[in-house]
Amino acid sequence: MKLDILAIGAHPDDVELSCAGTIAKEISNGKKVGILDLTRGELGTRGTPEIRDQEARNAADILGVSVRENLGFRDGFFINDEFHQLEIIKIIRKYQPEIVLCNAVTDRHIDHGKGSKLTSDACFLSGLRRIETQINGNAQQAWRPKHVYHYIQWKNIEPDFVVDVSDHMDTKIKSVMAYASQFYDPSSKEPSTPISNKNFKDSISYRAADLGRIIGVSYAEGFTVERYVAVDSIFNLI
Repeated sequence: MKLDILAIGAHPDDVELSCAGTIAKEISNGKKVGILDLTRGELGTRGTPEIRDQEARNAADILGVSVRENLGFRDGFFINDEFHQLEIIKIIRKYQPEIVLCNAVTDRHIDHGKGSKLTSDACFLSGLRRIETQINGNAQQAWRPKHVYHYIQWKNIEPDFVVDVSDHMDTKIKSVMAYASQFYDPSSKEPSTPISNKNFKDSISYRAADLGRIIGVSYAEGFTVERYVAVDSIFNLI
């Protein structure tokens, strides 16, 4: 299966929190989108890896993605080396995405910055034909995504471009709240975390609303780029 977009996150819920509106929008436009989680989030304070696995499946169903995979890297301890790069390269070559969305280049959680660089490096290396990989015993062809975009996470990083997701904000919120073990629940007996309070839950909407305000729409999601953004015409800008 060939994908138009592959969204990669260090943890299940990274993608939903950061770019689910963009994903839902492109799926509504007929694009094929997949999600790749690098870890199971097993070091998370709340819930269990098994609960997180089911929540990730529920979120994928809400978004309507074509596929979701998890590489099972060690939460908190994966590194940017040949082994981890090759595992991501196999997925990139398997699905041949035109666009890869990945973690913020710098963030509060150490896995986000690590995941960002690891994914970016793997996207480049995936285009080198002398790097040989196999999947299910079959040799893979080299493939390099046309674009790698980094979504914004905990830190309020200045975006290089923003996407109007006004018509898909409800879907984004539903996909995030599929991770019921992780986010605000006043009846929960689990320990409190920086993302389990009401302010964080509310921030999902008000941060998107603020980006939307700046470009004159209701809600938007922001991304940073590794090279200049190019358009065919200045009239393509909203």
